[in-house]
Amino acid sequence: MVCPNLTVAIIARDEEALIAAALASARPLTAELLLVLDPRTTDRTALIAAEHGARVDQHIFRSFGAQRNHALTICRTPWILFLDADERISPELQTELAMALQQSGSYHGYWVPRRNRYWHHWLRGGGWYPDYQLRLLQRDHAHYSPDRLVHEFAELDGAVGYLHEHLLHWNINSWAELRSKQRHYALAEAQTLYRAGVRASRRNLLLQPLREVKRRFWTWHGYRDRGLGLFLALVMGYYEWVKYVHLAGLAEAMSERHG
Repeated sequence: MVCPNLTVAIIARDEEALIAAALASARPLTAELLLVLDPRTTDRTALIAAEHGARVDQHIFRSFGAQRNHALTICRTPWILFLDADERISPELQTELAMALQQSGSYHGYWVPRRNRYWHHWLRGGGWYPDYQLRLLQRDHAHYSPDRLVHEFAELDGAVGYLHEHLLHWNINSWAELRSKQRHYALAEAQTLYRAGVRASRRNLLLQPLREVKRRFWTWHGYRDRGLGLFLALVMGYYEWVKYVHLAGLAEAMSERHG
């Protein structure tokens, strides 16, 4: 099953509790394991990764897109699979990845379905499943926008295929973890929107959170997860509101600076 034409790359900072299991799930696929590590890391992430055979490259974090572009630059194989420290490659996905790389044909990348686990529950809807990620990329045909601070996505200059087996994401285990992540995402997304010229209004401050709740619970079938699905839809609606509050604050701060 070993794929000599594949590198599995992880972008990380302070992930000593998770990095070993992520690398172990990649090891059956390839000997080319790459960790792009923010040098401001304070724990044993680099040491653990090296013990598992990964090549460790330190690179100052500016955005996830910039880190992934750096990984594409230093990758030594034609194909790269991006993996997060809290993700695992299932045995079934290992097999499918190996087959895809043998029969890639004209494809320059593949979408991989991801299963998200919240509070020991594998989610079935709400945008959390199937949570397709464009992660298997032909290195010379892929690029990320460095301006996107979170929820970055690859831009490919060719055809893209779809895989069927799952990437497993151990996402959230506590309310504090969910709150911390969503606060960070809300601010980063507001900054990205502001740079793109988007501005907040009273209308989207009210309507965007409601649309997000409806989309998560009804359109994307969050009701399949019952009470947890409703809770997550409401949480995501709240942080949609927080995002637009941040966006309004950025515009106000800029106006005061130039006023």
